[in-house]
Amino acid sequence: MPFSKRRLPDGNDTDEENDAQIDPELRLRTVRTAASTLAESIRAESRAERRKSMRRKTSRFFRKGASEKKRPTTASSDVGTTSTVVPGERRNVYINHPLSAMEVDHHGEPVKTYVRNKVRTSKYTIITFIPKNLYEQFRRVANLYFLALTVVQVFPVFGAASPQISMLPLVFILAVTAIKDGIEDYRRARLDDEVNNSATTKLGNWRNVNQPTDPRSWLERILGLNAPGSVTKGVRKLREREANAGHIMLSKSTDSDDRNSIATTQEGPNGSRVWGASGRRLEDIQSVDIESVDSHSYPPASMSGPSKSTLVNTSQQLVNPLPYAANEAGMRSDSLSITQTTRSFGVVDYNKRTAGSARWERTLWKKLEVGDIVLLRDNEQVPADIVVLSTSDPDGACFLETKNLDGETNLKPRKSVQATSAITSEDDIERSSFFLDSEPPHQNLYLYHGVLKYKDPVSGEPKQESVTINEFLLRGCTVRNTTWIIGLVVFTGADTKIMLNGGETPSKRSKIEKETNFNVIMNFIALFLMCAVAAIVSGLMDARSGTSADVFEVGADPTSSYVLNALVTFISCLIAFQNIVPISLYISIEIVKTIQAYFISQDVDMYYKPFDTACVPKTWNISDDLGQIEYVFSDKTGTLTQNIMEFQKCSIYGVAYGEGVTEAQRGAAKRQGAVPDMDPEEQQQNLVVLKEKMVETLQRAFKNRYGRVDKLTLISPKLAQDLTDRSNEQRTRIIAFFRALAICHSVLADRPEPDSNPFLTEYKAESPDEAALVAAARDVGFPFVSRSKDSVDIEVMGQMERYTPLKTLEFNSTRKRMSVIVRNSEGKIILYCKGADSVIYERLDKAHDPWLKEQTTKDMEAFANGGLRTLCIAYRYLTDDEYFQWSRVYDAATQSIKDRDEEIDKANEQIEHSLTILGATALEDKLQEGVPEAIETLHRAGIKLWILTGDKVQTAIEIGFSCNLLKNDMEIMILSADSPESARAQIEAGLNKIASVLGPPSWDPKKRGFIQGTTKASFAVVIDGDTLRYALDPALKPLFLNLGTQCETVVCCRVSPAQKALTVKLVKEGRNAMTLSIGDGANDVAMIQEANIGCGLFGLEGSQAAMSADYAFGQFRFLTKLLLVHGRWSYQRIADMHSNFFYKNVIWTFAMFWYLPWNSFDATYLYEYTFILLYNLVFTSLPVIVLGAFDQDINAQAALAFPQLYVRGIRGLEYTRTKFWLYMLDGLYQSAVVYFIPFCVWYFGSPVSWNGKGIDSLADFGTTVSVAAIFAANTYVGISTNYWTAIAWIINIGSSLVMIIWIAVYSVFDSPDFNDEVVVLYSNIIFWASVIVSVVLALAPRFLIKFVSTTYSPLDKDIVREMWVKGDLKDRLGIKHRRELKKSDLEATPMFQKPHTRSESEFSTLHQDYEPALTSSPGNRGISAPRTAGYVNTPSSSPAPGYEEVPPNQQPQYAYSQSRFRDQDHLQTPPSADSWGRVSPASLRASYYSASDIPAPSPLPSPKFGYGSNTTNPLPPSALSPTFSAAGRSGPTSPSHQTLQIPTYADHGSPSAELFEMRIRSPSIDDGRLPTPPPEHSTVTRGPSEVSYATAPEELDEGGYEHDRRASTVSYSGPRAL
Repeated sequence: MPFSKRRLPDGNDTDEENDAQIDPELRLRTVRTAASTLAESIRAESRAERRKSMRRKTSRFFRKGASEKKRPTTASSDVGTTSTVVPGERRNVYINHPLSAMEVDHHGEPVKTYVRNKVRTSKYTIITFIPKNLYEQFRRVANLYFLALTVVQVFPVFGAASPQISMLPLVFILAVTAIKDGIEDYRRARLDDEVNNSATTKLGNWRNVNQPTDPRSWLERILGLNAPGSVTKGVRKLREREANAGHIMLSKSTDSDDRNSIATTQEGPNGSRVWGASGRRLEDIQSVDIESVDSHSYPPASMSGPSKSTLVNTSQQLVNPLPYAANEAGMRSDSLSITQTTRSFGVVDYNKRTAGSARWERTLWKKLEVGDIVLLRDNEQVPADIVVLSTSDPDGACFLETKNLDGETNLKPRKSVQATSAITSEDDIERSSFFLDSEPPHQNLYLYHGVLKYKDPVSGEPKQESVTINEFLLRGCTVRNTTWIIGLVVFTGADTKIMLNGGETPSKRSKIEKETNFNVIMNFIALFLMCAVAAIVSGLMDARSGTSADVFEVGADPTSSYVLNALVTFISCLIAFQNIVPISLYISIEIVKTIQAYFISQDVDMYYKPFDTACVPKTWNISDDLGQIEYVFSDKTGTLTQNIMEFQKCSIYGVAYGEGVTEAQRGAAKRQGAVPDMDPEEQQQNLVVLKEKMVETLQRAFKNRYGRVDKLTLISPKLAQDLTDRSNEQRTRIIAFFRALAICHSVLADRPEPDSNPFLTEYKAESPDEAALVAAARDVGFPFVSRSKDSVDIEVMGQMERYTPLKTLEFNSTRKRMSVIVRNSEGKIILYCKGADSVIYERLDKAHDPWLKEQTTKDMEAFANGGLRTLCIAYRYLTDDEYFQWSRVYDAATQSIKDRDEEIDKANEQIEHSLTILGATALEDKLQEGVPEAIETLHRAGIKLWILTGDKVQTAIEIGFSCNLLKNDMEIMILSADSPESARAQIEAGLNKIASVLGPPSWDPKKRGFIQGTTKASFAVVIDGDTLRYALDPALKPLFLNLGTQCETVVCCRVSPAQKALTVKLVKEGRNAMTLSIGDGANDVAMIQEANIGCGLFGLEGSQAAMSADYAFGQFRFLTKLLLVHGRWSYQRIADMHSNFFYKNVIWTFAMFWYLPWNSFDATYLYEYTFILLYNLVFTSLPVIVLGAFDQDINAQAALAFPQLYVRGIRGLEYTRTKFWLYMLDGLYQSAVVYFIPFCVWYFGSPVSWNGKGIDSLADFGTTVSVAAIFAANTYVGISTNYWTAIAWIINIGSSLVMIIWIAVYSVFDSPDFNDEVVVLYSNIIFWASVIVSVVLALAPRFLIKFVSTTYSPLDKDIVREMWVKGDLKDRLGIKHRRELKKSDLEATPMFQKPHTRSESEFSTLHQDYEPALTSSPGNRGISAPRTAGYVNTPSSSPAPGYEEVPPNQQPQYAYSQSRFRDQDHLQTPPSADSWGRVSPASLRASYYSASDIPAPSPLPSPKFGYGSNTTNPLPPSALSPTFSAAGRSGPTSPSHQTLQIPTYADHGSPSAELFEMRIRSPSIDDGRLPTPPPEHSTVTRGPSEVSYATAPEELDEGGYEHDRRASTVSYSGPRAL
């Protein structure tokens, strides 16, 4: 792209924006490449910023007159105003300051109470567990029904046989579910306890006026618990563990003193104090000697240099106001007062008398309250939201790591409030008096506004200072490179920002569980209809008079009222038919999901060794939802990336350096079908060789003491050669380039081993980008050594250079650049600037070399399209006069009160111009292992991925291209709006753009799931945080939802945790879609809890996301196995299990219903009562549980190889209401069969036992029906089973045998109606014949329907399963067979081992679908024969006429023919590592041997396997063997089609059966002539065809001939599928 089209001339994008006739809001550009996407994002932000500026100016103009009439605004009052109104009540936090009259009650106690700092992410407490858990369980309609039945059965009028026993199943289910929920929640509670009982340090023996004198509740006061001032057990144990810890003394670090600024004291034997220092964690403080010194020099004092101090306040120097002796006296407990002559500063009044009793003391996180003063040390976590009062740095600077919040390891700078920065001791706090007017708690992590108010100790005038997010520390952050921080607790516990973003732990229920309520309701309706029919008919029959009942059933009716009798019958039928609503379903599901959770946790493929952790399921009852996910919402930093930057490439004066290959480049090559020169392992080995060569060249030229060869990522021998060649002009340019990298930054240099390894230097930076740039300069030979107030020391190729820092113009998201002004050793002033290319190019010198601009632009575009982050480096020289004039303007701007940011930007523009390009850098944000492949697999599975990140737009775009989420063939739309109207216009423009290409959208549930390649174009949306805030407004939500769900990818940037959760909720509820959120930081907790499934990644230091997630694991790539294998299996299993459960209860219950007409509809039991009790408990439950726990429709490797199979779960096709009703109707039919077949036998026949006794009792008949029903139910489950294991065989057969055994055992005992049944029934052929005939007739329709549907209308999974079982899919996937097939004697016959003559009857040339098969490996023959019928005899020793020699250097290639196919869809079959062979349709033939005549095949050599169409051929084009077309001409095989493409034959109206092809070791002979052996190492080829694929080349012995070590190979190809 020409540069003139990329940059923004004069602040405008195009001439169109200056046209008043065109509304710029209605134009939405779409871009494709990474470079153009980045440029467009910068343009969009610039346009939005200009519109904001214009609106501000316009509104300021109209407000000008009104503002002049108002009272003058003082500086202090202006500071206190806030531009963002946060709903809620503001809070005042007082320190040694009396509360206002409105804030205390009549006892003087504070009215306002604050939440504790104790947090709870668990759902239950000891008190709420039972009621809350019972409430959740009774949300299931079935449980309420079972409870009602249990109560009804207590009354004997309803004829319940054993009401006590009937309640046991319900109690058992409630108890087991409660125990499972309790275990899950107990784990969360343990993690909460670990956090709440963490140690921290607060100021003790000091009155916190914000808390009441006695904060106890009324119950604690009555019981006398936790008296004020008492030490709790947990705190006491903590202090006992740290009993040897000394007293803490704080001091500010200085340039001359690099010692630790925290010292501890301990009373000596004679009462003296020993002073020392400790570098350990605060909870590990021990008494130390004077010699024990930890040199902790960071942040270095250089941070107080001019570049920093001028940005804060150049007129104030923050130093320790107390001399060392005064500090020592102030720390002593026996010193009641200090005579202070030093001038007071800020809030500290040194003339104030104090008792000196305040001391730092150890406590627990949960004991902190609002208003407490805490002391934080290096590497400690922040226990609450606090305002920084003072730090160890003279300038009040401190640094945080937010890894626990957002996964980022880079340092975030913070600073202390200026008015309190002089505080260094407990006495200073007691001498201070101020209060903080704070905004109420809210969710925005990036915004805080408070005002610190105090009286000047000298003048007594009221003063105030603004407190922003820059002085605010969030709970969960970690202090880094800062010796100590004193802070004021503002928000605690549930009020902290991170907890507000997290919300309460939700109770999640799976989609199938919710759908089960509908099924249960339908069964209720069926049950009530059955009971109503029975009750009505029974009442009518009871009302009849003059029947035999008047004689034989005297006193049988419970009442004399026919209506009441009918009501009793109704309730009795409810009890008798209760099994139609399966109570055992819920407990069985709990058992199954527990087993599934165990399998997930034991999957070694999801074990992550660095963290020594496997996948941990924390919520067991939603595993089936894993198989239905349509949208995945992912964080970026720490989830997709490692947050590690590597300097990969650079461009210096138009010359590109760097040999590395990025993940994005590999992914792009795969998508384009390009053949890589070498695989990644070979590339890595090649880079190692190049790296050694580069390092050797540099080491010969100069000695780099600070260099770290192991960290060198910029690998370019050419760079080293140009740098060391003194005669090359490029050398000077390279030196200037890397000198700029070593100087232009705000990095801190750290030496972790100053004594043992003084030159070992590590860099700490605000962003990993800066650290990577400086580290790259170090490793090339330009190390940044140190920084102080007055100097920046670097080395240039072994020579020390010192520069004087003058100003630092910091980087921010608006400027998109950073500048440093320094004075070199020659006295010249240089400005170095680095930033986005478009920003730098706007500020280049007008006379700049156009060739250098164009060449650098091309290099940066190439870098960006390769997924790298680019920065442009430039410089200019300044004169002293120019600098000093500008410095006065800049200092005035930094001290301005009104429009400070705009004034600073104007000042920066005055100096950042007329730049000259030095070059460009390209950094790679290292992705986690396997992320691009995982994303590609998820896309092929129909899953759409949204990225929700807090990073800036450009960073998110770069990562999107790196991980193949954004592709160059996508139409990418960037939404950046500054108002709701602008957001609406851009969203509508995006919708119009998509509609113009794809047409109107379709929201048909059956078309859910994104299928690659099925649309004319794919779209992606990139949206920033402000625009997303407008888009989530109720007025725009539907539009944004329509836009986002029509795109393949959505990237949301600069979003807060609350916005993440709202986005997930929008898609989940707006589209009724199944969603999954995955993240690694505390800022991801909200979206993790909002999604149907929440996944958290473990971190090196633990992760709040992992604690709050439903599933926790180590790497993003494990998500594919979790969803496509375990999720799909779980969904399939639970769906089949539900259906079979309802079926087996219908067949059992309706058989009883059919008996009602023969017992006057009075609810007489057909079965013996123990059968009813044990039916769901013993006889039929285990087969269904085994089906739900162990069944696999396809293997795990096959599921990953064909991710398209996952689409059925997205569309919810495995568990539909249609399927439910079909199973119900099937159960109804089978219930009629198992009842009426025995009934007809008993009715029309004369059943008599072998001993002459009749078998006409109800027990005989009912037992026959029950046995038939149980056999049918268990066999039905067997028909539904896909994966038969030893457990499946034992359980399915054993459950039916248990019924037979139980009849034999129970008939031994005396009972009124079940005597000698084992003798009467088992000895009679009528019983066994009735059972067998009933079962066969009942199951025959189901079996036939399944056979026909699988054979003629198979699903995709059916085809894959057949390929797995019958075909060679295992071989093609490189999977060993479960058991080696035994070689039969038939395989040793001459038919396979020796040439022989076959008769003409063995094959026919008349049938066009057959061809002679090979009887010898093509790898042993170098001949290609024309097709002619003939006999196959022993090959001769010379080539036969008509054969052609194939060059010996060609690789053999041979093909399998495929069957004709059943439907129009097709499966995208993974290719083997070899090139695909193609056989013309005319040459498509099957073997003349039938599959049944051929012995079992042996496994093929394991070929390499690649996924889908992205797999490239590892062989060079020259290795592809020539093939013969239909015309017999030789030509190279086209490698463009890498997957199995199966054509459709239009001339076949009906599908044909599967065809098997046997490949026997012999060349195909068609002309009847004898084949002859070819020369050694020659090959044979067969004609290409669209319906063939090639296998791996067979092994050859040393002589080039194939070993006869394996049998003939069966190849099966199923019909086309999706």
